[in-house]
Amino acid sequence: MTGKDEPRTGPAGPLRRLRGWGGVTAMAAACALTASLTLLPLSHSGPDAFSDEVAGPGAARGVQTRADDCTDPDASLEPSLAGGKTIDRIKARGKLIAGVDQNSFQWGYRNPESRDLEGFDIDLVRAIAQDILGDRDDVIFRAIPTNQRIAALENDKVDVVVRTMTINCARLDQVSFSTAYFQAGQQVLAPKDSTITGYNSSLAGKRVCTAEGSTAYEALEKQSFGSVFKDRHDGTDADEDLLTVPNQLDCLVRLQMGEVDAIVTDNALAAGQAAQDPAVELKGDKPFTTEYYGVATKKGADDLVARVNQVLVDYRAGGKDSPWMKSYRSWLQDGLPGITAPPVPKYRSN
Repeated sequence: MTGKDEPRTGPAGPLRRLRGWGGVTAMAAACALTASLTLLPLSHSGPDAFSDEVAGPGAARGVQTRADDCTDPDASLEPSLAGGKTIDRIKARGKLIAGVDQNSFQWGYRNPESRDLEGFDIDLVRAIAQDILGDRDDVIFRAIPTNQRIAALENDKVDVVVRTMTINCARLDQVSFSTAYFQAGQQVLAPKDSTITGYNSSLAGKRVCTAEGSTAYEALEKQSFGSVFKDRHDGTDADEDLLTVPNQLDCLVRLQMGEVDAIVTDNALAAGQAAQDPAVELKGDKPFTTEYYGVATKKGADDLVARVNQVLVDYRAGGKDSPWMKSYRSWLQDGLPGITAPPVPKYRSN
């Protein structure tokens, strides 16, 4: 893996040709889909690389905000270069442990040719490691399913989660977040010849797949338009989750097998899935929600949150030549064109 500060270039050559069944099959094989709930160490070096002690006793325990008095969840702590117990622990270990995805094309995925983890989220993790430890390769990547992002932080398995994780008030009762590093929104992904036209009554009676613990599932709980999105269990071992899955790529496989009719997910992730399979497309003119991705940390790790916010200040700086824009052009521009700048950070008053 490269040790340079410049974000890696986007997928090219043979990887661009991974389409349809071939693309998803190759991706699934390369990613070794994390359908289980086990945290999987992906990249490491050094004698303490697999230490489970991440934050542990004595970590900073300040409170960012609470859901019951949350009015502006995207507002985070002021950026700071100051140290603290959490950062000191990372430095003593010599590695940043990051919870990431390894099967979201263009965000966090394993390149089937180089076997390297690549994508927009991976670039950001490396920028954080560079700032705290002085080397962008001083990272242990751990693949975590969507529904285990919070548990990984609560159980001290990772220092940060950088995995297209939406900031919201409910989650702020469980974890702390950086300022927003990307704006996304929920949208429907379905076959091009489907009668589904968007997040509307055309979903009635349709089988819709989402990832467990996702904001897409929460949206369907509030308004399903008569769609079927919950698995029905009878308590037997033969039950299988077809509609709620650990990882988003599983939904695309379900869609291609004809087991579901549509997927509801972030448009940012859906664009990557559409890039893998030209037979599907985003439905509707625009997302039906506005959501912001943040870097998540253990609840109360305020020194790390403030330090990540400082990293993001530098990451956004430089206009079209900023590290953020370079990473965007490498990974996301083809599927999500027209973005001219990262989201403007919000900071809460003390």
